[in-house]
Amino acid sequence: MSDIKVLVLLGSLRAGSINRQLAELAIESAPEGASLELFDRLGELPFYNEDIDNDDVAEPVKALRVAAGEADAALVVTPEYNGSIPGVLKNAIDWLSRPFGNGALKDKPLAVVGGAYGQYGGGWAHDETRKSFGIAGPRVVEELKLSVPFGSLEGKHPRENAEIAANLRDIVGKLAAEVA
Repeated sequence: MSDIKVLVLLGSLRAGSINRQLAELAIESAPEGASLELFDRLGELPFYNEDIDNDDVAEPVKALRVAAGEADAALVVTPEYNGSIPGVLKNAIDWLSRPFGNGALKDKPLAVVGGAYGQYGGGWAHDETRKSFGIAGPRVVEELKLSVPFGSLEGKHPRENAEIAANLRDIVGKLAAEVA
């Protein structure tokens, strides 16, 4: 049997972001039989506009849809911007929700994790992301959650926090197990 392919979508564009570190840790901790691949081009997507969503759609959109179509599941790693979803991630959700009712992630398991400053670690954004993706077509696995308050990392890489690393490894394993 071939590897379970998990698409990783990152809601932060910053090269040194802690959420990027969480995404890299998730990729490193993939269980045997699963491979995680980061689609690192969300910043290249044009803003969703139905007028440009046609056979001649921008190449980054085609690449995103192909990556999502080839994936068996998706892991979304996102910060919280002003209490909600980063615009770049919301834009990706909009592109992936089309064609309406039959997007590239339709019925595929999806989990949302990430971190932010503040005591809840981005929980509001994570809830909003689960809601938006749930409407867009994937099968959101609600119980797979991890919201990391950045203060809990004490300035260290997430892999240096055994509890966070173990929780993330567990989530990735359970997400892979959700693939039918």
